[in-house]
Amino acid sequence: SHVARGAVGFGINHEMRDFKTGRKKDLDLVLCTPGSAASVKSSKATFAELINAYGIVLTGREADQLRDYPTLQRVPVGSVHVALEAKACMTAHIKALPRLHDELNSSHLAIHGASGFSIAAGFAMVNVADEFISSDQNKFNLRTRPPRVSRHKQPNDCIRAIEKIREIPRRTRTSEEGFDALGIVVVECRNDKSPVELVEAPPAPRPNDIFHYESMIRRIVHLYENKFSNI
Repeated sequence: SHVARGAVGFGINHEMRDFKTGRKKDLDLVLCTPGSAASVKSSKATFAELINAYGIVLTGREADQLRDYPTLQRVPVGSVHVALEAKACMTAHIKALPRLHDELNSSHLAIHGASGFSIAAGFAMVNVADEFISSDQNKFNLRTRPPRVSRHKQPNDCIRAIEKIREIPRRTRTSEEGFDALGIVVVECRNDKSPVELVEAPPAPRPNDIFHYESMIRRIVHLYENKFSNI
């Protein structure tokens, strides 16, 4: 209803700054009230227009569902209601763990440092494929030579990454530090043009796990209803 009457819009890569420390962070997606700043410098004015821009593939049911929603406008960011930071751990899992943890952890600190009332959401995607063709390891024409294939020790590498993400603080009251909602999705992606598969069996979080994707969404909805129902 907030979207339908234009009370809420969205922003992408919005900078939030911790008022106390000066720490700043660009958040991937924010839901916000429209600000008074200059107009957004982008030809993509609605959330739906980003689907083609980012090459997002929807099922027929998902496309119908998106059409049924009110139009979510991209706006100059005013007050941030929800801020989401998303990270992916696709290869070199063990090597990537410190950076993965630090980047997610610094996100909720920046969000709540800028506005303690904002809902801080984190999302992590972890790859459980045995092999992966990394763009960093293949900076050459793949038509002229075979790719360098990174090999993983699965499911151990995926499990280690999930365990590290589970260590990130979560909060249940505004006096605490941590994410208000945190979700983990496991995929099987080889990055060789074969289909990317969503993995729902272990080590992926189960439906009753607080880190399950649906649990993350439901928690955001619950907190939004409690915090912002009167705008």
